[in-house]
Amino acid sequence: MKELKTAIATLVLISAAASEAAVENLTGFADTERQLALESFLVDSLSATELDAWSKRLSAHAHHAGSPYGRENVRFIAELFRSWGYDVGIETFDILLPVPKERELILEGPDGYRATLMEDILEEDASSAGRSEVLPPYNAFSTDGDVQGELVFVNYGIPEDYEMLERYGIDVTGKIVIAKYGKSWRGIKPKLAAEHGAIGAIIYSDPADDGYTQGDVYPTGPFKNDSGVQRGSVMDMPLYPGDVLTPGKPAIKGTRRLRIADAPTITKIPVLPISYRDAEPLLRALGGEVVPGWSGALPITYHIGPGPARVRLKLVFDWQRITIENVIARLEGASYPDEWIIRGNHHDAWNHGASDPISGLVALLGEAKAVAMLAAEGKPPARTIIYAAWDAEEPGLIGSTEWVEKHRRELNSKAVTYLNTDGNGRGFVSIGGSHTLEGFFNEVLASVIDPQTKVSLAERRRAMLSVTGDEKQRKELDSRKDLRIAPLGSGSDYTPFLQHLGITSANFGFGGESAHGSYHTLYDTYEHYTRFRDPGFVYAVTLAELTGRTTLRLANARVLPFRFTGLADSLKLYLSELEMLAKEQRDEAKRINRLLEQDTYRLALDANKTLGAPKALPRVPFFNFAPLLNALVRVEDAATDLDKALDEGDFDNVDLAVLNKHLYQSERKLTSTDGLPGRDWYRHQIYAPGFYTGYGVKTLPRVRETIEAKLYDEVDHQIAVTAEVLEAFAMYLDETRALLP
Repeated sequence: MKELKTAIATLVLISAAASEAAVENLTGFADTERQLALESFLVDSLSATELDAWSKRLSAHAHHAGSPYGRENVRFIAELFRSWGYDVGIETFDILLPVPKERELILEGPDGYRATLMEDILEEDASSAGRSEVLPPYNAFSTDGDVQGELVFVNYGIPEDYEMLERYGIDVTGKIVIAKYGKSWRGIKPKLAAEHGAIGAIIYSDPADDGYTQGDVYPTGPFKNDSGVQRGSVMDMPLYPGDVLTPGKPAIKGTRRLRIADAPTITKIPVLPISYRDAEPLLRALGGEVVPGWSGALPITYHIGPGPARVRLKLVFDWQRITIENVIARLEGASYPDEWIIRGNHHDAWNHGASDPISGLVALLGEAKAVAMLAAEGKPPARTIIYAAWDAEEPGLIGSTEWVEKHRRELNSKAVTYLNTDGNGRGFVSIGGSHTLEGFFNEVLASVIDPQTKVSLAERRRAMLSVTGDEKQRKELDSRKDLRIAPLGSGSDYTPFLQHLGITSANFGFGGESAHGSYHTLYDTYEHYTRFRDPGFVYAVTLAELTGRTTLRLANARVLPFRFTGLADSLKLYLSELEMLAKEQRDEAKRINRLLEQDTYRLALDANKTLGAPKALPRVPFFNFAPLLNALVRVEDAATDLDKALDEGDFDNVDLAVLNKHLYQSERKLTSTDGLPGRDWYRHQIYAPGFYTGYGVKTLPRVRETIEAKLYDEVDHQIAVTAEVLEAFAMYLDETRALLP
């Protein structure tokens, strides 16, 4: 994009000066020069050649949870940490993990077709020849089933798509639905289908979203070819992640387990992912209406059915219990051993996993080796650093969740923060996380130079937002000191730390200039990754630098760099979004109901049945947001006062151990032991994965999801509960302020 290149070029001239200015005084440090010298050593210690070698070794074979090569990788990773001087343990958990025994999808009429359910072996990708090692395309935690019925195309299978089907008079009860990947996390699709009465679900990647319309397909280019299938879990993680049989408890000996039939996070109907090669005959056989905007890129007309296509879907699983293994490596802090900086990335994959997760894992290993080299030279971290390589992330964040549930008491007391990576590409930096570290992350971003543009990561992201951002984002570039970081929903191993225990967390990665067409397919291989994702492991090194600087600063800061005005500002934004959501629903209800009162509108609907007739909508009352507004003012005032005192830096007569614990415990005060309505495992009251989005975040979730669900009688109560949390948080900030002069 010409405008983006021009914006970046103008920043090259000032980048060096800006970066120097940004690191004159690091937040929380009395001796910035010493800390930057440590970070310089870390950066100089990183080796793209070494990361490349680790990647090739770790992704040489399929290594899904419980696999032989997965166990080999665990021993390899553990031995690396031991050789660098870490105290290493392998923690095991006994979990349920189904794998497929039978998979069958047949188009029974009007024309016959048996889906291949296989991905092609490619001469250009030697790793794909190991197809027999890889778990076949399936959705983990689908239930067993042998169902037959008419097929219905439900677009992306999200709530608004079912609303549209209802307008067209289409009922999916007793039918099998076929949905595109996209717009929501995959597990939401069978969940919604079952709630609407479907007896089975099929998910495919349409080339309009993930295939040849994006660019050349693999092996010519990076995008998904017609045989590629996205595997993945469909566990109902918005209820709880982790082992399905031990919700809230670690999956270890002595823990009482649910019966498989009683596990609420297993799907209610069978679900199977397929390629767009296998999807085309099914979609081509459909009749019925054509819904505007639902078409994909296959060379067919996209009818919705139901029928005349009839399909049979048969799935049988081996509901096995397996042992999973987390590698936990500890480097004890020299000054504050009971304050923990935890850094994690999972090691299991659906296949060879060169991108997901190995590209993130090798960055973690490079960082950990450099930190250990510093300690060996007599420069250990002040706080304890724990590096974790999690198992069974792919089936449902299981390894990290079980570890958190097992160690919850110690983590509640000692965990300062959790820093996560999962995979990596190249391009623009992405950070999501707790807003209490937003200013700190901006400071780190200003210290790291982008290898392609030679400007800081912060400046490159600013340039991108100045061109591609919406109007609000562009305005904030001038009006707001810090780049806003994204709130976290779910989708990786930060979830149990942040959402369950309220431990300040963040997730890091690069992307935007590398296609992710290999995601969860047979082709997530070393060959694909080194050609298309990050040739030369340039951004893997940059990720290791970014997370390494972050880890070292948090480990060594005299005063932890928590600040609270950025959080208050984001809360203000989220509240304004709630008010806008309520207004939009109110306006839409008025518009639809007025239309339905008009004779001419009803006549138009009768004349054109394909328009679909909307139902009358319930009246949307005016909600009492005053408790939230008042609580937010309290938070803003307390945050401003505390940040001012922290920035003044008068700590001579302050008990720093007490102050730091107050700071890192602050996120815990945004949680509630009661959890969220209908899902008490999720305790954070500011960030949560959406009940019907899966990974996508819902901020101020009690209120937002109650409005979205049109449960209007409950909204004021949820406002009051959330306001109480914010009032208590403001009081906690005042107590922390009282520790300072």
